[in-house]
Amino acid sequence: MNLLPTITTVDVQEQAPRVAVLPIGSFEQHAGHLPLITDTAIACVISREIAAAYPVLLLPPITIACSHEHSAWPGTVSISARTLHLMITDLAQSLEASGIRKLVLVNAHGGNYVLSNVVQEANVAEPRMSLFPQSQEWNRARERAGLVSEAHDDMHAGEIETSILLHAEPDLVRPGYDTADHAASDRPFLLTEGMKAYTDTGVIGFPSYATAEKGKAVLVSLVNDFEAHLHALRVKGIHD
Repeated sequence: MNLLPTITTVDVQEQAPRVAVLPIGSFEQHAGHLPLITDTAIACVISREIAAAYPVLLLPPITIACSHEHSAWPGTVSISARTLHLMITDLAQSLEASGIRKLVLVNAHGGNYVLSNVVQEANVAEPRMSLFPQSQEWNRARERAGLVSEAHDDMHAGEIETSILLHAEPDLVRPGYDTADHAASDRPFLLTEGMKAYTDTGVIGFPSYATAEKGKAVLVSLVNDFEAHLHALRVKGIHD
């Protein structure tokens, strides 16, 4: 498993990228069949595929973010939304100082709500930052890959996350995912009560439906949809 970029400063100088890609994950419970680094691993896998398809600067991931809704489970660690906000803005400023003025946040943890505000603030004067994948891109990937579940019902440690890792990093998936399904579509007070109010195992979703083939198709769909974000950032001639 190699989730960190291994490029050198000479590589970056020769490539002269105009866009950086920052994977953002979490360190939180994903039941017994997926590791605490699941969201970080998925963000890195998506970003790795993007960097293979487009001339972007692949950054190392932010590995701990806002996972407070999972705090009832051992091993989960969080930072505040304020800290995550500052980390992103600091990184954007550092990139700008080096000549890279465009940044895409590749977020794989749904609880990192503050990232939407960070992106909105960054784009007041001109398009500088984008958040990927967005809900419509996840939904398109599910449809194209033939996933059985819907996003709302498959929110955590379910079909899509398990499928991506079965394809890209199968050693991270432990036995038991085929019997770990848990349905909890009605979650009216998730932000108030946390995940523990709706699941004992940490699963809300259907990992039993997961396959490596679905995971591969999800990634192909996301990589194809990424190009629209480059256009939104007004990055011309990205394939030149």
